[in-house]
Amino acid sequence: MPNLIRLIAAFALLGAAVTLFVFGHWGWGILMLLVAIIVGVTFFFNENMLIAQFYLRKENMEKTAFWLGKITNYEKQLIRGQHGYYFLLIGLIESRTAPLKSEKYFKRALSLGLKMSHNTAMAYLSLAGIAMAKRNKREANRYLQEAKRTDKNKLLAEQIKTMKDQMTLMDRTQTRFR
Repeated sequence: MPNLIRLIAAFALLGAAVTLFVFGHWGWGILMLLVAIIVGVTFFFNENMLIAQFYLRKENMEKTAFWLGKITNYEKQLIRGQHGYYFLLIGLIESRTAPLKSEKYFKRALSLGLKMSHNTAMAYLSLAGIAMAKRNKREANRYLQEAKRTDKNKLLAEQIKTMKDQMTLMDRTQTRFR
């Protein structure tokens, strides 16, 4: 459902709640007010995105892809702040099946913007892993530095350290085969 219709429905339900309060039907008015609040909240948080994030945390990629597939036109169904997260979720799903193809989704998510610093760091860390798979050490190092800089709460510090250790291991294997 487009966001404009959600907003109109929320205000219509709010008007109905006020009307019920005026006519003295307090119980129905409170119920209608709660429904109006729920519909209003879905303007800011798309239910398909919320369900997809839930299944992503449970690591059920099939259901995550199913719920993201229900978003047919992300520009109309999501607010601008969720566009980056939409592409981040698609990139995370794609990275499980075809890691090199997920690079464009992570770059698009970063260009659209992610509000939380740990999500930005996760996108940079994924891009660093893709660059390492392509044997591009300079680009991987740049993405790791960006991931370290944006990870303010040190939630991904262990993964960043592991990735740096893998880069040094990659250097050793390249010199051994030369």
